[in-house]
Amino acid sequence: MKKLLLGDEAIALGAIHAGLSGVYAYPGTPSTEITEFIQADATARERGIHSRWCTNEKTAMEAALGMSYAGKRALVCMKHVGMNVCADAFVNSAITGVNGGLIVLAADDPSMHSSQNEQDSRFYGKFALVPVFEPSNQQEAYDMVNNAFDFSEALKVPVVLRIVTRLAHSRAAVEVREQKAENKLSPSTDQWVLLPGIARKKYVDLLNKQSEFIKASENSLYNKVEHGGNTRLGIVACGIGYNYVKEAAGDNANILKISQYPLPEDKIKALAAENDAILVVEDGQPVVEEGLKGLLGAGYPVKGRLTGDLPRTGELTPDCVAKALGHQCGAVYAPAKNLAGRPPQLCQGCGHRDVYAALNAVLAEYPDYRVFGDIGCYTLGALPPFKSLSSCVDMGASITMAKGAADAGLFPAVAIIGDSTFTHSGMTGLLDAVNDKSNITVVISDNLTTGMTGGQDSAGTNKFEAICLGLGVEPEHVRVVVPLPKNMPEITRILKEEIEYNGVSVIIPRRECIQTAARHAREAKKAKEANK
Repeated sequence: MKKLLLGDEAIALGAIHAGLSGVYAYPGTPSTEITEFIQADATARERGIHSRWCTNEKTAMEAALGMSYAGKRALVCMKHVGMNVCADAFVNSAITGVNGGLIVLAADDPSMHSSQNEQDSRFYGKFALVPVFEPSNQQEAYDMVNNAFDFSEALKVPVVLRIVTRLAHSRAAVEVREQKAENKLSPSTDQWVLLPGIARKKYVDLLNKQSEFIKASENSLYNKVEHGGNTRLGIVACGIGYNYVKEAAGDNANILKISQYPLPEDKIKALAAENDAILVVEDGQPVVEEGLKGLLGAGYPVKGRLTGDLPRTGELTPDCVAKALGHQCGAVYAPAKNLAGRPPQLCQGCGHRDVYAALNAVLAEYPDYRVFGDIGCYTLGALPPFKSLSSCVDMGASITMAKGAADAGLFPAVAIIGDSTFTHSGMTGLLDAVNDKSNITVVISDNLTTGMTGGQDSAGTNKFEAICLGLGVEPEHVRVVVPLPKNMPEITRILKEEIEYNGVSVIIPRRECIQTAARHAREAKKAKEANK
């Protein structure tokens, strides 16, 4: 049977059919739809597959490890920067090993469509010394999940499944198979304790598996050689880049398609021996290009992003690959010069707008103020018409950056952070500020959801006052307001009072996201009509 699926949906369905027992994730584009698909799937609900959102990627990785140690198959999903958050648990999991199959799904975002950077998650696989799978299309994405679970269980290691935005958010017909039953509960009798004496032995075990990983790559169905007869330039095509190569070169090229790592060294050396040079086509950073330069030596010409044959930044396109292969491309259509730029803006009626309007009104009285921002739709407060934010670096950084600036003597130092981001990684920074009695004002702009990624549940909903009090913020300096234009006098008064307070204060503007409010209203109306 065939289904029309997004790449994300193909991975989700592949995991369900492969005997998944739990998905652990924090929402982040372009990975979000994987967990949402599992949450909505009838089979997953019937089987009781765990699919609640986690507080952050680290807790997701650790919970998935626990499920794996108990013998069941677990999937961890995140966008590429989430790998930074879960890195401690992820890298150490390579040394502990796993029991039930464990896949770490990393969705990279070349061109930074909705991200802070273009980091390439294949580096994490190399860093942790674990295999990486990289599908080139939706069918491979579906099939690979089952293969990766089997591989993980056979060799007792976590594996990385790396995709990119273009694959995650495009559709194709996928042939689906019958679903497997879940693993039975079978807690491992191995020791998962990384005391140095144990860790040293397990690290040697991991190193000894590297030859098995390479052998698996050499024999992988996903790493294949195609002979086209043109020996002037061989092509190494990685993941989704294979599609662009086939579109540009057809059958008239010697191609080594790579979708499983570590690199299949013998296949690469054979390709090099048959061709005068090699072009590496990979979406992301020059991971393979650098590997080939080391493998083949300085005298062998390896081309790609580092040599300028492909752009150093941004995602691949059929045109840039065709140009690298020496083909003439048609004219590229540029935007009309007389069109004004249309940067993204906060929704009309959004509570964040009222927060920024109040902040700007109050802070205009302070010549040296800085507002430290965070990751969420409220980051758009950095753009016109508000232009309120001075920084946005990573999840949770607003509070700790404001603290550091206050430590340096800056006044006023204001942090603005969303509800989901606060529980993700802002709480520890607030505890530091409380312990240091830092002179900062923290605004937790609570729209009762994870708004930027589509309205998923937020871990701290209805708990923020209790969390702040538990972390030690003085009760009289935890203030809640409703961000509406009619309440502007009250909001500005409270902001002024808390800025002038010499210590840690928290203001919580709370009003539901208008997008989720509208959705909830539609659902309520539909339910009411169904009950008539």
